[in-house]
Amino acid sequence: MVKSGYTRPPPTAEDAAALPAPSAVLYVANCGPAVGLTHDDVAAAFGAFGEVEAVSAADDSGARVIVRFREPAAAGAAMAALHGRPCARLAGRVLHIRYSVPAPPKAPVAVSAPPVALSSSELGIPGVHLVQEFVTAAEEQELLAAVDSRPWKRLAKRRVQHYGYEFLYETRNVDSKQFLGELPSFVSKILEKIVTFPGVKNCTGKLVDQLTVNEYPCGVGLSPHIDTHSAFEEMIFSLSLAGPCIMEFRQYPKGSWRAPSVVSGTDEGSIQDPQCIRKSVFLPPRSMLLMSGEGRYAWHHYIPHHKIDDVAGQVIKRNSRRVSFTLRKVRMGLCECEYGQFCDSQSK
Repeated sequence: MVKSGYTRPPPTAEDAAALPAPSAVLYVANCGPAVGLTHDDVAAAFGAFGEVEAVSAADDSGARVIVRFREPAAAGAAMAALHGRPCARLAGRVLHIRYSVPAPPKAPVAVSAPPVALSSSELGIPGVHLVQEFVTAAEEQELLAAVDSRPWKRLAKRRVQHYGYEFLYETRNVDSKQFLGELPSFVSKILEKIVTFPGVKNCTGKLVDQLTVNEYPCGVGLSPHIDTHSAFEEMIFSLSLAGPCIMEFRQYPKGSWRAPSVVSGTDEGSIQDPQCIRKSVFLPPRSMLLMSGEGRYAWHHYIPHHKIDDVAGQVIKRNSRRVSFTLRKVRMGLCECEYGQFCDSQSK
């Protein structure tokens, strides 16, 4: 039994040397710009264990980084001292660390993109509905001016704003007990119009109570994912402003609620599998997309990291920015949908 007041001594050099150190590179989760820590902050904290050559984003979540040391022994010392423990130099966050060993280079494999639908009926995914020109050009400018007058939060590759509840990127969830207040008045017209949106079911309460505004620079997309079932109710609305993009939907072979790219860092093998179903739809500026039912619960959605898109043989350049308004309803209990294999509530 550990006596009360016992403090575990810090790891010694001998402890670190005894650890396997196959790499001088560490993958570190639960730190990064999305949780208020700059790459310089991370470099300074890990620099206590040896010379840090670089800190870079591990993905576009903003909450996972790659730390590259000059020497493997320094990575081992950092692993021994920080894995699974609060780091005082990084706001007391509990870090989750593993070695990151670069995979050997592979010959590029050409994977053809799926045809791009111009309407939700052409897309053919149950529960997905698209309405073009959902807002006018004047309303678009008003919405952009409204968010640009308010403070942005910077992630690794894009900027965000949260209203109603803050989205927590490290857990892909929200804290339902931390209510930020009612949705801002500049979305009041949108809230009035979505009530009559195709596919919207009768709702006795508020249709949405959470808004995330994303600003994507040209060439920045979104990793494939399913919005966490336990975090949000069925209907998810996404309004595209300022610039166009393609959104791809995927059903992975032996799929689950986590995309292969989230689990292994790459989904190249999965999209080459003939059982992986891929469909794309073009989202022009001012269009509103609704994901509900099967399309929300059982299909991953993804925005390719492209600067140009091929739409029906026409090359369409992305604008310098694209701003999306994602409107959702925070779920206050467990999800009991019929898509259990894609549901984090039912897969635990």
